[in-house]
Amino acid sequence: MARIALKGETVNTRGELPPVGSEAPDFRLTKRDLSDVTRDDFKGRKLVISIFPSIDTPVCATSVHRFNAEVNTYEETVVLCVSRDLPFAHDRFCKDADIDNVLNVSELRSREFGRTYGVEITTGPLAGLLARAVVVLDPAGRVVYTQLVEDIADEPDYGAVLDVLRQPAPSTDAPLEACLQPFDPESARMDQTDEPCNDGRAG
Repeated sequence: MARIALKGETVNTRGELPPVGSEAPDFRLTKRDLSDVTRDDFKGRKLVISIFPSIDTPVCATSVHRFNAEVNTYEETVVLCVSRDLPFAHDRFCKDADIDNVLNVSELRSREFGRTYGVEITTGPLAGLLARAVVVLDPAGRVVYTQLVEDIADEPDYGAVLDVLRQPAPSTDAPLEACLQPFDPESARMDQTDEPCNDGRAG
């Protein structure tokens, strides 16, 4: 459980955000056209998951506008804007506001996203909706950044999110330098380490 606030009044969420360095939990979210997406649909790209209570509130709308304006600056990056609004509400908003660079999605068919990502509000007037938070995944689907906004009435820290997106994605290639060294039987027999490239006669 995490404690946040709504205009200064304490409210709680169910669970915690996924820890940095972990594999992000899978999810099933619904797009404006009523088709579903999952975490694995975005493998190979950075994924910003911007989470909020409702598209029909000013701060939530502002966050969608901001990410919509910024995301084209970053290659191979997708922004999901997630709430429990119906896909029809997301569609109306995006058409009225000319939002086309981010992907607005709804927790329509399952409540697992809010629970596994630790953002379901459990107390206060917004209980049942999602807290304001940002989770960033690398192209392999690992969590590289999280932000749970302390007061739901505040905007997320866009600068911190954009700083993460400016960082190059970590290489997934295994280091080869150790295995490219010339083989020396004498040094292999003398080797007292557990290096993976000795010839098995060490020790």
